[in-house]
Amino acid sequence: KTLELSTQLNPDRVAVFNYAHVPWLMKTQRKFDETTLPAPDVKLEIFQYTIDFFESNGYKMVGMDHFAKPEDELFGAIEKGELHRNFQGYTTKGGANLVGIGLTSIGEGELYYAQNTKDMKVYEAALDAGKLPFERGVNLSDDDFLRKAVIMELMANFSIDMKRVNAEHNIDFKTYFSDALEALQEFVEADLVTITEDKISVSTTGTLLIRNIAMPFDAYMKKYAQSKKSFSKTV
Repeated sequence: KTLELSTQLNPDRVAVFNYAHVPWLMKTQRKFDETTLPAPDVKLEIFQYTIDFFESNGYKMVGMDHFAKPEDELFGAIEKGELHRNFQGYTTKGGANLVGIGLTSIGEGELYYAQNTKDMKVYEAALDAGKLPFERGVNLSDDDFLRKAVIMELMANFSIDMKRVNAEHNIDFKTYFSDALEALQEFVEADLVTITEDKISVSTTGTLLIRNIAMPFDAYMKKYAQSKKSFSKTV
């Protein structure tokens, strides 16, 4: 029903996201009976149904969670290989700064992320003083910057040009990401990923699991692997 209503609005672009169950962050979610939440295989079925629905209504899937009409600029970016992804989703403008507006909003620059306060009084006081209402933030290290670029390329184009990454970041990809390439072998064996001399490519089926495929390149996933309260589920 929700899908039908969305197409009645006739939007040029639609973003579809899974419900993120994070009760350690959202107190109201602690009241939910977790046994009633859809299992990963059911969520994949729902997502596949969503893909089929939008494609049958004139939309094309863009990346891992967006759909666009042929006249939308994202559609053209796919054809030209110029699609980019940032913290908020897909865009045709790579490297653009994002300014978070409103309580808890997260902004992004080339080498940082910053989140606004959740306290309205603090927020207003900061603005009245001519200051940005940041509550916390993080500066990206060289390693963070590199991994961010690789992950965003993978999520935008479902592939990584290892030769280009080598040239742009002055590294040897296969040496730098040896652990990640080893971890990707399970996806290779499942025909979800192909690795050649200079390129990593994700199959059509693999795109449904792109977040999982990108995980080996995320240094923080391993760092916080033992924590049960770090990230929402990918599927």
